[in-house]
Amino acid sequence: MNGVTSLWSYLSTTPLTWLTATVLAYLAADAAARHLGNAPWANPVLFSVFLVAPVLWLTGTDYATYFEGAQFIHFLLGPATVALALPLWDNRDTIKRSVAPILLALLAGSLVAAGSAILLARAFALPTEVILSLAPKSTTAPVALGISEAVGGIPTLTAVLVILTGIIGAVTVTPLMNLLRIADWRARGFAVGVAAHGIGTARAFQVNEVAGAYAGIAMALNALLTSLIVPVFVRWLM
Repeated sequence: MNGVTSLWSYLSTTPLTWLTATVLAYLAADAAARHLGNAPWANPVLFSVFLVAPVLWLTGTDYATYFEGAQFIHFLLGPATVALALPLWDNRDTIKRSVAPILLALLAGSLVAAGSAILLARAFALPTEVILSLAPKSTTAPVALGISEAVGGIPTLTAVLVILTGIIGAVTVTPLMNLLRIADWRARGFAVGVAAHGIGTARAFQVNEVAGAYAGIAMALNALLTSLIVPVFVRWLM
């Protein structure tokens, strides 16, 4: 028993252990989601959280130790975000024909996402650091963390809020769009890309390729616009 304890003490501090655990959890979660027919509520990221979180709690592993391994996956978020330039280029002709609606939808979505978070947080008298951490929640993680750190937020809190926002958006987007009777895949994809960044975009690709492409476009443009408007909101807040 002492040998097992000693082995776990060693493994739990090795970055490769948590990298492997994260990848295996996601593979298992993705397989479960596909088995369930990729239902809106069967989100692989959400399932992965349910798998990894109890392990961290039972083993007493803190976030810093876990992130030593997970940071390799976190690093890949940057190149993945840059790669979103591909759907922008592939759909350039369509975008040229719809510049005005796209820009208006982007501006409205970005302003509401950041502004509503700040106003609601202020209404509930949340601490300033929490408000600053909330503001970039609807943009992709690498950009959101950079914005949060730059404006004085708490990057780790922002990371949690970004994941929650993406999961909620991915789970609710299909039922909500069906309820609103929005049938245009471009509109459906663009909406979820603005509101729920990468996790929502992944869900859009599962549902429809056109929706996924427009979600990727919205996600990339929203990351750029959010990085410009959040500092303005922060100056107003302060």
